[in-house]
Amino acid sequence: MFATTGMVAAPQQATGQVAQNGSTTLPRSHHQRTGRPPAAPKSYDYLLKVLLVGDSDVGKQEILQDLEDGSADSPFCSGSAYKTTTILLDGKRVKLQLWDTSGQGRFCTIIRSYSRGAQGILLVYDITNKWSFDSIDRWLEEVEKHAPGVPKVLVGNRLHLAFKRQVQERDAELYAAKNHMAFFEVSPLCDFNIRESFCELSRMALHRNGMERLWRSNKVLSLQELCCRAIVARTSVYGLERLPLPTTLKSHLKSYAISAAPSRHRARASKHAHHTRLNCTGRNSCNIA
Repeated sequence: MFATTGMVAAPQQATGQVAQNGSTTLPRSHHQRTGRPPAAPKSYDYLLKVLLVGDSDVGKQEILQDLEDGSADSPFCSGSAYKTTTILLDGKRVKLQLWDTSGQGRFCTIIRSYSRGAQGILLVYDITNKWSFDSIDRWLEEVEKHAPGVPKVLVGNRLHLAFKRQVQERDAELYAAKNHMAFFEVSPLCDFNIRESFCELSRMALHRNGMERLWRSNKVLSLQELCCRAIVARTSVYGLERLPLPTTLKSHLKSYAISAAPSRHRARASKHAHHTRLNCTGRNSCNIA
C-alpha cells in the first residue's frame, strides 16, 4: 500500500515542478497562496457620484423612489438620503451614487462635504412653485463655489401638475442655456424623462472625462412630441383622418406628419443612395440606371 502522507506532501515539495513520484504539479493561484478568496467581478463599467440639490418639498425623493435601489450594497450609507442605481449607456453599465442633500439651510454644509468628488449635479425645482425656481440661483452659487465645472442638469419636477404651473418652460430653458446646463421637465408619476435626465447627466460627466464616443443627446422634447412621433411613424397622412380622435388633434397630427415628411424622405434617400446611379446627358434629361 502507498503511504498517504507521501502522496499529499509531494506537491508541496515541488510547486510548478516535477515531483519525486514523477507527477507534475501546477503553480498555485494568487488567492491560494494568500489564503484570500478571489475578488468578485465589478457589476459596472463606470461609477459616478451625483448630487440632487434644491429646496425641500420639490420632490427629489419622488424622482429617486422608482429607481432600482442598490444602496444595501454600499458600505458607507443607506436610507432616504442615499441611493444607487445602474443605467445602460451605449452598451456600458454606469453605476450612479445618488445623494439627496435635502433643501434645508443646514444642509449647505452637506453640499460642501459631498460636492468633493461629485461628477454631476441635478438642480431640482417644482414647476408649481415659483419660489423653488427662484432659489436655484442660491443653490447654483453654492455648487459652483465647491464643485466648479461639474456638469449640471436643471430639472423641473411634477410635470403632471402642469395645470398649476407657475414656472414657464421657456423661462427655465433660457435660464439653463444661460448657465450652460441641460434642461428637462420630468414627472415621477408618469415616469416621464426621469431616466433620460440621468442618462444625459451621465453622458455629460463621461464626456468631461474624455469619453466623447458616449456623447449623444438623449432628450425627449415633450410628451406631445413623443406621441405624435409614434402615431405618425405607424400611420399614413391619409390614414390619420380615419383615427377616432378629435378634429383639432387630427389636424395637429397632419401638420406634424407633413412637416416631418421631408426629413424622413431625406433619410430614406441617403440610405438607398448607393443603389441608384444618375446619368445626366442634358439639362432637362436624366436617366436613372
